[in-house]
Amino acid sequence: MKMIFENYSLKKHNTFGLDIKARFFASPENKKNIIELLRMGEFLKTKPLILGSGSNILFTRDFDGLVIKPEIKDITLVKETDDSVFLRAGAGVVWDDFVAYCTDRGWGGVENLSGIPGTVGASPVQNIGAYGSEAKDCIEYVEYLDLDSLKKVTLSGKDCGFGYRDSVFKNSLKSQTLIMHVTFILSKHPTLNIGYADLSDFFKDRECKGVNDIREAVIEIRNKKLPDPAVIGNAGSFFKNPVVEITKAEQLKKLYPTLKTFPAGEGLSKLPAAWFIDQCGYKGKRSGNAGVHSNQPLVLLAYEGARAEEILNLATEIINTVRERFGIEISPEVNIF
Repeated sequence: MKMIFENYSLKKHNTFGLDIKARFFASPENKKNIIELLRMGEFLKTKPLILGSGSNILFTRDFDGLVIKPEIKDITLVKETDDSVFLRAGAGVVWDDFVAYCTDRGWGGVENLSGIPGTVGASPVQNIGAYGSEAKDCIEYVEYLDLDSLKKVTLSGKDCGFGYRDSVFKNSLKSQTLIMHVTFILSKHPTLNIGYADLSDFFKDRECKGVNDIREAVIEIRNKKLPDPAVIGNAGSFFKNPVVEITKAEQLKKLYPTLKTFPAGEGLSKLPAAWFIDQCGYKGKRSGNAGVHSNQPLVLLAYEGARAEEILNLATEIINTVRERFGIEISPEVNIF
């Protein structure tokens, strides 16, 4: 196993680029090494912090414990039928590399999730989603290590409590697991999903022949809308779209005809948080070394020298302003630690 680092900077391991330190840091490459690490005396009594690529977290303080960044990076074909393939991918596999692996072979199911930063291990936690698809649509199993018993548990996708940007790993199993592998079911004869507005517009005057076309379109659209964390610190969409009762959505729609609403289950509608933030005048706004992206108001930016407090204060101000003006509660998609 790679060595354990002390007083380790996480600046390169969070996409806001904040210079937060971990008391201890390790990046084990397999289950055996993870268990060996967790059985060390100094780590027996405290829960570690499990970190993927740090693309969905805002650190507000140093971590006085062990940070584990799993580097399990295998991809294995475990089963194949006439119509489907089952791929088991390690938690440390870069998510977009996994998507490319699938689309290069013509296998469908994750192509709409192209370009999302992060790792395979993080995909079920957040139930990542974009352009009309969610990870839950093709997750078959999640294998995790129970941090109390240090035993492996296999959980079926239907038992993961998936919801909009939500899962059991953010609720009853929060801080109790270390995801090691995720098994996905992909289609050999995929139905192309281009119904989402941006994709529909993209293919209005061109043909969509397969999953690679969708992947290329999604990446092109994302690159136009979203800033590169390597250029300016950010964690992608900072806020979730609020889900409200249909009656509430209809009332707002009457007052604000430009507001779009989307079905979100029986009796519910999903509203675009970006619209509310934009209406409140925050698009492109800067406060100190924190700001709101000029193309996508869901994205908060960390300019050079930004402190976590500045980002958090701006997020809180936006949440309060939207609530006061529209009576709508928006909440962070990013994990605030």
